[in-house]
Amino acid sequence: MHDVGTVLLLEDQWSRDLASACRGEGIVSMYQPIVDTTRATIAGFEALLRFPGYGEKNPAAWFSKARELGRAAELEAAALRVALAHRSGLPRNTFLTVNVSPDLLSSPAIRSVWEECGNLSGVIVELTEHSAIESYAALAPDLELLKERGALIAVDDAGSGYAGLQHLLALRPSFIKIDRDFISNIHHDEARRALVDMLGSFADRIDAWIIAEGVEQVEELDVLASLGVPLMQGYLLGRPALPWVGLDEGMARHLATRAGAGRAPAIRAITETALTARDLTEAGAAFATQPLLTEVVLLAAGRPVSVLTREDAVAGAAPPGMCVNIHTPIREALARCITRDEPSRFSPVMATDDAGRFAGLVRLERLITALTDEPAVADEAMSAGCAGDDGPP
Repeated sequence: MHDVGTVLLLEDQWSRDLASACRGEGIVSMYQPIVDTTRATIAGFEALLRFPGYGEKNPAAWFSKARELGRAAELEAAALRVALAHRSGLPRNTFLTVNVSPDLLSSPAIRSVWEECGNLSGVIVELTEHSAIESYAALAPDLELLKERGALIAVDDAGSGYAGLQHLLALRPSFIKIDRDFISNIHHDEARRALVDMLGSFADRIDAWIIAEGVEQVEELDVLASLGVPLMQGYLLGRPALPWVGLDEGMARHLATRAGAGRAPAIRAITETALTARDLTEAGAAFATQPLLTEVVLLAAGRPVSVLTREDAVAGAAPPGMCVNIHTPIREALARCITRDEPSRFSPVMATDDAGRFAGLVRLERLITALTDEPAVADEAMSAGCAGDDGPP
């Protein structure tokens, strides 16, 4: 137990160290790969703050002390700046995830970071949640602003703490990260398998992707892959490192063997180009000058948000559309389409690359037809893959 004088000295040291860290001094961002196990490639990276310039190395201790001393928003803002500093060098067709506490989203310190960044295309904002959210409505303006600037939203640690079903229903994230506690030893636990399978079905219904965190054993990876989990991260697949670590060759071979054994044709082979617009006015002008035009894809910071019809443009409406990654198997994409509400069930689907950028349209009739001619589609997909599989068509 420390005496009063020692405690005061320790608090004074914390105060000085936090002030330095909040200025970006003595901190660095490490990047842990997030792997697309169906294609044996790195799909993105999660930025994780480290404190090499200080005696205390544990990030949890830093963020806890920052909250205690009223500097949580400043420290998280500093972490965001350090993480986003390397964004311009991201490998092609990958995304970057950054962590933010939901209760700090509206703070001036965090808002200033987004202002500095401008376009947030390719960025996924993970809402870390270890305390109850008092008002989901209060989060809406900041979440909408992030989406308007091109960011996607992820919920971290789904299933743990307060990040439960209510959290997912209220926020409707684009990515759901499954907590390590539900991944550990999943190959020995049927209940864990059932939970992951349930979350995967739920994610499909809200047009989201799931990411399994903390994958440390090959057996865990194989079970998760068999359950259709598309994205994973963990020490087995790559530890946090300086930008930008590649996928281990041995693991790449293991994943490629798995993928090659059961690879199904993807929607990339049946994607078609489409006219895009940045706003309703631009879309209306396109319809006015092209009488035979049937739809225009509305983009926000490069990300597709709606498939507009001529009637939509006239009414000034932009109904939200469905997005599917371009590497999604045709059968899976069709299954997701038919879960949509009846008015939009037969609307075209917007295909995106791994960074969420628009890659083309997929029509429901082509999905259905493709299922009856899978060998031909597979040959077409293989030809496209030979031409290069690192970006949209």
